[in-house]
Amino acid sequence: MAATAGLERARPSVRPGNPCFSSGPCAKRPGWSLAALEGALLGRSHRARDPHARIVEVIERSKAVLGMPADWRLGVVPGSDTGAVEMVLWSVLGARGVDVLVWESFSKEWATDIVSQLKLPDARIREADYGRLPSLEPVNPSRDAVFVWNGTTSGVRLSHADFIADDREGLAICDATSAAFAMRLPWDKLDVVTWSWQKVLGGEAAHGMLALSPRAVARLESWDSGRPMPKVFRLTKGGKLIEGIFKGDTINTPSMLCVEDALDGLRWAESIGGLDALVARSEANLAAVADWVSTSGWAGFLAEDPATRSCTSICLKITVPWFAAMDAAGQARAAKRLAAILEEEGVALDVASYRDAPPGLRIWGGATVETADIKALLPWLDWAFAELAVELAHEEASPAK
Repeated sequence: MAATAGLERARPSVRPGNPCFSSGPCAKRPGWSLAALEGALLGRSHRARDPHARIVEVIERSKAVLGMPADWRLGVVPGSDTGAVEMVLWSVLGARGVDVLVWESFSKEWATDIVSQLKLPDARIREADYGRLPSLEPVNPSRDAVFVWNGTTSGVRLSHADFIADDREGLAICDATSAAFAMRLPWDKLDVVTWSWQKVLGGEAAHGMLALSPRAVARLESWDSGRPMPKVFRLTKGGKLIEGIFKGDTINTPSMLCVEDALDGLRWAESIGGLDALVARSEANLAAVADWVSTSGWAGFLAEDPATRSCTSICLKITVPWFAAMDAAGQARAAKRLAAILEEEGVALDVASYRDAPPGLRIWGGATVETADIKALLPWLDWAFAELAVELAHEEASPAK
């Protein structure tokens, strides 16, 4: 194996200021410290006036930064983004047929829930392999649609929602957890949008955000699935929306420490210029990686179409022939070792590809990540790959082999 041919092995001299490139929980905003949480209302009831006001502030600031329409409702719900998605799937689906677009692990989980758990008889799955989008032929306006905006585990995102009709009767249900605050969402094409605090703004985990359009509220109030619904999933009572959820009255007890952290991230977002600045920071991170990929010689984007490359969960594959010649187990072991080398050097933490995804690297490029840190990381990727190639060549040449 000519694994070491032509690779530069000089150790880079500059390290990223922050080595946290995990795709969730994600890097804290620049300059963050525990001092940001000193005002947290700990030891207080979340129903008391001041703590409740903090929760309401999260809702209001989130709507403002995202440019959410005024007639949408937004609430804090349990179970992170997963909880938010599940609440909606179990509450509204079944009234109509549903089309599910699948192109990575989480969208596949939603398809599994719909087909195997909810057992909906009129569910159609449009599926694509990692690196691609499924068919974006228009969804029948009379049917519901379920999809992610950004494939967190594939690095493939939507660039438009033209497949959703303006005059639809069905609901467009969008898991936007790794897109919200880094990508512009077309609110007029969507009816349900979910995300979690630990993604683009780097908040702490466990809390989800659920946004409902007036059409989604109308569905909830006009259709009863007849399913037994656990308390943490209930969005209606007596055929009416539980409005308190969207006014700061959370279903279960939230962490006021996490609430304070979410507010810190939102205030930071406002201070740098709001959504425009957040999007620009993420796109700059993607552009830096794209420039490097174009000359790397060994790495490529998992997303095949440049228009669909994620600016948050930037997924890379290894393209050299000797890697392609390995069996699946060998590729997985080599990719994990590459991520381990980077972690051992302290230059990139938690950048292995998702467990169900093709082996490679996944680098978070969301708005809290400094482009200077991305640029400092890239030479380390080349160095670590050269180190990996040498290790594999030594293994191949050893007598035990």
